Amino acid sequence: MATENVSLLFKLYCLTVMTVVAATYIVVLRYTRTVLTEMYFATTAVCITEVLKLILSLGMLTRDVGSLRGTLSTLYEHILRSPKEMLKLSIPSVVYAVQNNMAFVALSNLDAAVYQVTYQLKIPSTALCTVFMLNRSLNKLQWLSVFMLCAGVTLVQWKPMETTKVQVTQNPVLGFVAIAIAVLCSGFAGVYFEKVLKTSDTSLWIRNIQMYISGIVITAFGVYLNDGAQVLEKGFFFGYTHWVWIVILLASLGGLYTSVVVKYTDNIMKGFSAAAAIVISTAASVLLFGLQLTLNFVAGTILVCVSIYYYGLPKQNTSTFVQGEVEKQKQPLVNNV
Repeated sequence: MATENVSLLFKLYCLTVMTVVAATYIVVLRYTRTVLTEMYFATTAVCITEVLKLILSLGMLTRDVGSLRGTLSTLYEHILRSPKEMLKLSIPSVVYAVQNNMAFVALSNLDAAVYQVTYQLKIPSTALCTVFMLNRSLNKLQWLSVFMLCAGVTLVQWKPMETTKVQVTQNPVLGFVAIAIAVLCSGFAGVYFEKVLKTSDTSLWIRNIQMYISGIVITAFGVYLNDGAQVLEKGFFFGYTHWVWIVILLASLGGLYTSVVVKYTDNIMKGFSAAAAIVISTAASVLLFGLQLTLNFVAGTILVCVSIYYYGLPKQNTSTFVQGEVEKQKQPLVNNV
């Protein structure tokens, strides 16, 4: 296993980068949707993100293969000669495209900290998809964690908080609906992609490339469908600033680092990463957007962080424990014979 060959320092490095990228992405995206005067088209940002992810994945594939000729041969084999596989990966591409667009809608209507906490509903969404699609089971502690997390999110959403430095009109209900759609998409697409990876020997980077090619086509169609007329009038990159490009870069890097973290770390460390991202987003929201914390938000956030930790705890091997107890009960009988 790869996890046995990497040091704790490398794991901490990966988790630190992922935490900072996740928290910064949410805060900067919120900034671009509420503070910038000329609003860019979210659909174009999602499309460019897919292009950048494809470029980065091609670079990683080339590094693994070792030569440009080998990379081209691999792409010909798995892209041009595998239409069925491309069609298979188009399903999560569509779902991820919806999820990414919903993130822009949500962060246009909800504070970054509220979004970060509420988005943790992806855990029960992924858990349910795992049960039904991969035939896995959850232990009692994990089910308890799921209900605890839902209770925490309910507290956070119970009374919308105010931000003193955001002047744009917001619709918290629309924001919550967008997050609900995003977490459902996240759960389904993540488990579907995991199932595809584990039912074939094709490398992660090839699967990513297959998905991103489909994603570019799908998101480009989304640009035409939602903002086509305005894009033709104002231009594809209308409203783009260096902050928008930072959002696109962070979204692209986040996807790649997620793959690394999944490969080299465990659920407990990922749980700490998610909790740390929530804390960072909350602090940034207070400082940058004038977020006014409430008791409901603080209590709900604590519940969510605790539930993330308990959900990630490894399952105990109860069969070994039970067998040991049986042996202990038999021992006196043997000694008395």
